[in-house]
Amino acid sequence: MAIDVRKPDDGYLSFWRERHICTLTTQRPDGSPHVVPVGATYDPEAGLARIITNKGSRKVANVLAALAQDPAGARVALCQLEGRRWATLEGRAVVRTEPELIADAVERYAVRYQRTPAPNPDRVLIEIRLTRAMGNT
Repeated sequence: MAIDVRKPDDGYLSFWRERHICTLTTQRPDGSPHVVPVGATYDPEAGLARIITNKGSRKVANVLAALAQDPAGARVALCQLEGRRWATLEGRAVVRTEPELIADAVERYAVRYQRTPAPNPDRVLIEIRLTRAMGNT
């Protein structure tokens, strides 16, 4: 079922505020999918999803490789599920290194996952400008 990325219904938004591990799907340079578990936050007002991660991760390398080909961003999908409930966010990802954006993403992560990640000088932010939402919540 299609959902308005910026105006999701209460059930969809509530599901994204619960503590769930997500999967992020990026595309490797050879075109094959790379799917990994991540913690993520959804900000419908801004039309963004955010993932904090290590700058040396494969997912960051995949996003950067895609950006070299298309400055609009890497096409990605972010998904979570629990039983019969599921939600997917799709969009264009970029890697952000601005300290204030990373700090904001860490704060959002801490609220959703009820724990503050340890400091990490190699932390970056994968920011996804959302283009599509779907799910069954």
